[in-house]
Amino acid sequence: MTLVKHVFFIAIILFVSFYLQALSAYAQSLGDKNEHVLLNKTQPLFLSMDKSGNMLNSTRQWIEDANAKRVNLKYSSILVELYVSTGFSQFWKDQRAINDFMDQLRIVSLSKTNKELTARYHLLIQLQPLKNWQQYDVIATDTLLIYISFIEQLHGKGKLWLFGETTPLKLPQPSQIIINDMLKNYENHRFNQFILRLKPQTSEYNQLVTTINKLDSQQTLRWPVLVFNGKVNPEQTIKNISNLLIVLERLGDISGQDAKRYQSQHKSLYTGRLVLAIKHFQSRHGLMPDGIIGPKTQQWLALNPTQRVRLLALNAQRLRLWSTSLYTGIVVNVPSYYMKLWLDGRWIMTSKVIVGKPSRQTPIFNSMVNSVVFNPYWNVPNSIMKKDILPKVKRSRSYLKRHNYEVIRSWSSTEKININSIPYRLLTPNKFPYRLRQKPGKKNALGLYKFNIPNNQAIYLHDTSYPVLFNKYERALSSGCVRVLESKSLALALLQYSGKNESQFNAYSNSKKTRTIRLNKGKKVPVEIIYQTAWVNDDGAVNYRFDIYEYD
Repeated sequence: MTLVKHVFFIAIILFVSFYLQALSAYAQSLGDKNEHVLLNKTQPLFLSMDKSGNMLNSTRQWIEDANAKRVNLKYSSILVELYVSTGFSQFWKDQRAINDFMDQLRIVSLSKTNKELTARYHLLIQLQPLKNWQQYDVIATDTLLIYISFIEQLHGKGKLWLFGETTPLKLPQPSQIIINDMLKNYENHRFNQFILRLKPQTSEYNQLVTTINKLDSQQTLRWPVLVFNGKVNPEQTIKNISNLLIVLERLGDISGQDAKRYQSQHKSLYTGRLVLAIKHFQSRHGLMPDGIIGPKTQQWLALNPTQRVRLLALNAQRLRLWSTSLYTGIVVNVPSYYMKLWLDGRWIMTSKVIVGKPSRQTPIFNSMVNSVVFNPYWNVPNSIMKKDILPKVKRSRSYLKRHNYEVIRSWSSTEKININSIPYRLLTPNKFPYRLRQKPGKKNALGLYKFNIPNNQAIYLHDTSYPVLFNKYERALSSGCVRVLESKSLALALLQYSGKNESQFNAYSNSKKTRTIRLNKGKKVPVEIIYQTAWVNDDGAVNYRFDIYEYD
């Protein structure tokens, strides 16, 4: 029996039982100016039924009348089922549920990721003081269904919608499973708990929201304009240094007491405590903490509260896409240029990484490390071979020998081809019929370790033959794969987790043979490549990073 058929009979019984008291109860509730209309199964909202007893048509009409053409209801058919199944009780009778729902809608609105939810958020704010709780209840419930559908669709579409692609105005209906869960929680007086579970279940989300609230409250204040004549070094003077102190104080990089003391002591000189505050600011923004107020530091200092709030709200929504609590796994945050490893709930290591340049982006995806390759060959992807290597080979065939490349007949063959036997006319990207492979060794682009993570984009983690690049603070430099500075430590940790000992690891590392060591079943380690341009670190400090792929 369908939900509608089942609840039809329930509703008829409720209607007959409570119809006589409904009009007086409703009138009395409207007269209360201080509280919401607290309607439940003994105070039915539904007050009329046509003579034919067509409950569903009457309910549709009631919903239409309550809405009064304020919005285009997206899920009218579901609303009919919901109100009939609950005996036409009010869903939004708990102020906590209203507040929690509005708080979540506000963050979505600030993130600018869903125009429909933004419009509904502002409409619900307008409706609250009108005390037309029938209208509010219908529109708020329809908005809740839109929100639920948005959240559900993020599992498949989030890596598009939260990274620059417009969310469609029409979304699929929420799943029956979550609608049933919503009804169950409502009937068991746990509707507020249901609403709370719709937000990302991480402490970081709450921390980001706290920062958003703090910055949002400052939007009514005058935000100082900072003007610098070129870069500023320590021990130089800064005009209107008070503006710089105000910005740093509001962003949490210097206390109000220290800022006040500094200005009284140093006037316009950039020194001491203020230099330390700038270094702290630079660290939080992924810049070299040298205390020099250069172009990039100035760029971040110029970011006003409105812009920061939008970044924080967007990244708060992105938390829905990542694991809420990674017990075991590797997380690479592309804009931060760092990776972390956890095993069985313990943090094991952190390492600098190099990620794909903007023209060859590292994709966002999940996978598993299923094997570690010692002394790997590098099978050069066709795109890199054509764009980077063949133009150099055409200028000098010896380039291949100098860099330990081999010419292989095809991807399904290991037959080697003598480079000197290949006609010059074939040494062009569109005509070259072979593939390239780089032999293991110190010159190998993958270094000594390769970490296989199955995916359809030929992306993996690996060591490097050119570690000097890790000295840079901005490390979007690769062709898409992730280079790991501490690759030896990562390889050792993964093999030990899989049951190997350090002696075995050293034997594999010291050998010049290429060996692929598969991780034991049940010991394959999840890998999550994410993209967060704002987050809260372990010390509770909000960090920001440049949007290297222009997703924000």
